[in-house]
Amino acid sequence: MKSSTSATAIFLFSLVGPAISATYPISDTVIGSAFYSAFNFQAIGDPTHGRVNYVNQATAQSQNLTFASSDSFILRADFKTTLSASGPGRNSVRIRSNKVYTTHVAVFNIRHMPQGCGTWPAVWETNESNWPNGGEIDILEGVNDQGPNAATLHTGSGCTMPSSRAQTGTSGQLDCNAAVNGNTGCGVRLNSAQSYGPTFNNNGGGWYVVERNNNFIKVWFWARNDGSVPSDVKNGASSVNTDAWRTPDAFFPNTNCNIAQHFNQHNIIINLTLCGDWAGSVYPGSSGCPSTCVDYVNRNPSGFVNAFFDIASLRVYS
Repeated sequence: MKSSTSATAIFLFSLVGPAISATYPISDTVIGSAFYSAFNFQAIGDPTHGRVNYVNQATAQSQNLTFASSDSFILRADFKTTLSASGPGRNSVRIRSNKVYTTHVAVFNIRHMPQGCGTWPAVWETNESNWPNGGEIDILEGVNDQGPNAATLHTGSGCTMPSSRAQTGTSGQLDCNAAVNGNTGCGVRLNSAQSYGPTFNNNGGGWYVVERNNNFIKVWFWARNDGSVPSDVKNGASSVNTDAWRTPDAFFPNTNCNIAQHFNQHNIIINLTLCGDWAGSVYPGSSGCPSTCVDYVNRNPSGFVNAFFDIASLRVYS
């Protein structure tokens, strides 16, 4: 099902700072059991080669890998089963929105993210059928409890970011091309230690927000106890005004990247994989995790007791 809306205002762009953006009205509110109708469960082989077995909705619900209350949606990995080395990976969940979005603001109110050795949680947007040429926006992503959060774009060739731009985070590689440097993408590390992993969870979580239009893509993070959280974000307002917010944590302007060309209509994806192309390749790194990544996943189900998302709400404004 397609859901595309056009911007309601003309966007002005400056090469030295964030563009002036519109006020966005609410288009979708997803809370609790509404995730079951707003998203579909992708029981597919993991494209990132993780030690997971993505299950369908019926299996996820029967095994309590997903469940909902009036103000909470849980998405998790199995934490009870010891795996055979020759069998499938640990059961986990990957969901994709039924709707697609272009110009929009998405506000993710998350209380808890998956943590533990070998974990690789992600909240992101993409066009899977045209990847990487249709673009990918990673809003929340990291591995092995090693923060802070990384906000990253992945594209086809011809999309790069300026080295100096109006953001609070720290830029890594500037070429967004997925074919460069092992699909590192053009990432920005957030400065807040509370933006990822156990530190995020111990603080009660927070809000991740992405804004996308043809002039830029921005990502913000506010911790739960941050006194500067905008009221429209904190209270789930009927509209948001991104002009009134602080400098974004990550700012991806169209200076040398035609966003309309490199980013198609996107689904929102929320998933938890284990090991795989990133978490497995840097395991254990400085995490202090034991053994090898795959062996740890196979033999230590209790290590995944805290490997879950607790999502209070998703609100999309467009």
